[in-house]
Amino acid sequence: MSFPYKLVATDLDGTLLRGDDTVSERTREALAEVTAAGAAHIVVTGRAVPWTRHILDDLGYEGLAVCGQGAQVYHAGEHRLLTSLTLDRRLAGLALSKIEAEVGPLSLAVSRDGLDGEVLVGPGYRVHDGPLPYVFVEDSTEMWTAPLNKVYIQHPQLDDDALAESARQAVGGLVDVVMAGPGVVEILPLGLSKATGLSLAARRLGLTASDTVAFGDMPNDIPMFGWARHGVAMANAHEELKAVAHQVTASNEDDGIAVVLEDLLRTPSPRP
Repeated sequence: MSFPYKLVATDLDGTLLRGDDTVSERTREALAEVTAAGAAHIVVTGRAVPWTRHILDDLGYEGLAVCGQGAQVYHAGEHRLLTSLTLDRRLAGLALSKIEAEVGPLSLAVSRDGLDGEVLVGPGYRVHDGPLPYVFVEDSTEMWTAPLNKVYIQHPQLDDDALAESARQAVGGLVDVVMAGPGVVEILPLGLSKATGLSLAARRLGLTASDTVAFGDMPNDIPMFGWARHGVAMANAHEELKAVAHQVTASNEDDGIAVVLEDLLRTPSPRP
């Protein structure tokens, strides 16, 4: 059995994971067939390592994972960080002041760097229900006492798209701003994206963009689609991502990744 790509890159939330944070048996089997056919699978997620590690362990995943929007390349089999890029806290503070000058006060959370980096949540920041651990802090100055890989921002009135656009316009070339999911707008080091992290991980495997099919669902996956040979958006994807995708598959709840992989495995054809 042959497979036309050497690398399968999958986002986690809204893509590989269903709403209950599990991966279906059908998708597991499709990925197993793909790797048996000689392709590598790399998880590429906005989650930092501490929020990703338990999912990879549950999958029995021992390869490379790109975490923190590209900031971290993690070896799951060895439980080891291979690369880690941090956000300049001085620049982040300056960027926040510029955004607040335009839109008013923000609520903040931060993701600390490292294998065990905590997510600190400040006053007023709304967290999602679920199993992911947070540490609530009353004094927001605590957030800035250790290296960070990202800052999360929320606004009391603006929706995610409007906040992300306003923030981009306000910060200029200081930092990057991405919308990574519902209620998740992030400030990142300038030039960092899933594409930069994926390219580093792929290089370690001797693979390139032309070897890659990528799956995603949110605007933070746009750079990855721009890098990969073929980008597949889920049916539940943000319209901005669908607009640049080569293909749209079924939703994450309906095994959209497996649908595409099974088709590629059964009816190999030249790459688009």
